[in-house]
Amino acid sequence: MENFIVSARKYRPSTFDTVIGQKGLTTTLKNAIREDKLAHAYLFCGPRGVGKTTCARIFAKTINCDHLTPDGEACNECESCRAFNEGRSLNIHELDAASNNSVEDIRSLIDQVRIPPQVGRYKVFIIDEVHMLSTAAFNAFLKTLEEPPAYAKFILATTERHKVLPTILSRCQVYDFYRISVGDMVDHLRSVAAKEGVTAEEQALMVIAQKADGGMRDALSIFDQMVSYSAGNLTYKSVIDNLNILDYDYFFRFTDLFLENKTSDCILLFNEILSRGFDGGNFIGGLASHLRDLLVSHDAVTLPLLDVGEEMRNRYQEQAARCPQKFLYKAIRLCNDCDLNYRISRNKRLLVELTLIQLSQLTSDDADDASAGRRPAQLKPIFGTAQSAAPASLPKNSTQPAVSNTPSNPSTPNNPNTQSTPSTPQAPIEVQRMQKVQGAEVQQPSQPKLPQRSRLGTVSIRAKKVDNPTAETPNASTGDKANEAPLLQEGKENTPAPDKPFNEEDMQIAWRTFAASLPREDIATAGRMNALLPHLKEDGVTFSVSVANNLIESDLRKKKSAIEAYMRKELHNSRVTMEIVVSEAAVSARLLTPRQQYEEMVKENPNLQLLMSTFDLDLI
Repeated sequence: MENFIVSARKYRPSTFDTVIGQKGLTTTLKNAIREDKLAHAYLFCGPRGVGKTTCARIFAKTINCDHLTPDGEACNECESCRAFNEGRSLNIHELDAASNNSVEDIRSLIDQVRIPPQVGRYKVFIIDEVHMLSTAAFNAFLKTLEEPPAYAKFILATTERHKVLPTILSRCQVYDFYRISVGDMVDHLRSVAAKEGVTAEEQALMVIAQKADGGMRDALSIFDQMVSYSAGNLTYKSVIDNLNILDYDYFFRFTDLFLENKTSDCILLFNEILSRGFDGGNFIGGLASHLRDLLVSHDAVTLPLLDVGEEMRNRYQEQAARCPQKFLYKAIRLCNDCDLNYRISRNKRLLVELTLIQLSQLTSDDADDASAGRRPAQLKPIFGTAQSAAPASLPKNSTQPAVSNTPSNPSTPNNPNTQSTPSTPQAPIEVQRMQKVQGAEVQQPSQPKLPQRSRLGTVSIRAKKVDNPTAETPNASTGDKANEAPLLQEGKENTPAPDKPFNEEDMQIAWRTFAASLPREDIATAGRMNALLPHLKEDGVTFSVSVANNLIESDLRKKKSAIEAYMRKELHNSRVTMEIVVSEAAVSARLLTPRQQYEEMVKENPNLQLLMSTFDLDLI
């Protein structure tokens, strides 16, 4: 029985032309070989499975070929090419830096560099996963990498370029390998399937290519797995069942339900997905990708961004034509928010279901209603100012009924000599509802003034709080004087409250409370206030604060008005005043030099000078 070789090794490229998805890189390398402009060190970096090590091996074989083809490829017929193809070439050395990353391994490689090639022109050293070398190994490799022998060529390969030392990067020509596109992978998988005698549906190969995420090695590994599962008949159904991938049809069905506002059907369909063993997080990610594909299908300019087959592309275009762009924008945002919150949510299923409820109501007429699962549209305040706009419930060109401006005397409602006036119209229902929501019991005056008409044709509404709805309202003759009169609130006249007496303890408590209420940026001022103790003077309303220096006095002077206002409010006395006194003893205190300290000590005790002269002391 013949030994099985996986497709990733069996169909590994042997020439630059067979490398998939790296046309620009291979062309550059071929031109450099053909023109004999070879660098001494190369760095191949990029994702896994895109051909870095493969290109390094092809490059090593090609530069040692004795008979290059006109397009810069190896002939595969000379002794050097045959030795390479049979795996017995002594001019190519590969080092796996993931397991050989010590200084001793690099020293052993440097010793091999000193030996010239026996067959061919160059010795090529391929170091894979070079970012795994230790810092000491990198430093030991620097000199050899910078000035190698003329016959030595180094090719470094890595998936994490940022981990390679800058001193290594500066000594190499850097080549960035790209992810292989879905179309290129599908074409290569199709050719492999034809060579292996496997029948494969186009959509099945598309799913494999998308699952590989840009890596050809991963795509070929998945391909072998699917061929074994399906016994050589690769279908779309068998691929999604084996890879545990949600069918595209589910996402198309969900989108149709969203457009039809069928919330219950969305929840039931999501339950079916969970019962099949799929994760809610993967479902939300797939739904977001589906909505994104619908968005790019809207415009012919962005249509190339859709990596699907021709049949699926037509299906996307058909559904995208029925989806408003505004719906897609909102839907993608909701799915993205759900995806971000999925990991931290305790009830993950409920989070996804709430998102589906919101998605199914995006196109409904009552989408802004409170029952839609979102906050209703906020209404503008009606009684915010005297010239505020009319409530949103009124049409643009509608006006309220005219109100008579004839004054009346409510104190004598049954006076036969008084001319009768029409009753004040009630506020619209929407106005009354908004009054309750805002918590303001607005009472209409018995005889309001004529409302002023705004430029938009609406009527502005003026409302005042009064203590008695039957109180006399100012007539038109009083005009602006009535507006200047103080309003009555909660049955109390707008008269200043009498000052209350307080003692020194109450004043000190208020002082500490103010210091504690200061914001974080005033923490220094709060600390100084806590260190001070104010004292109440004999007049009972003035308190003094004694500070140690001018700096503290200046700091408190800036806060004086705020402190006084706070103390007046807390102590219920409008005559509270603060005085700041700088202590003279503190100001006069100063730092003394050792000589000045000695002179002060001698003034207090003259015998100190006699003691120093007698014993010849030096205390200064």
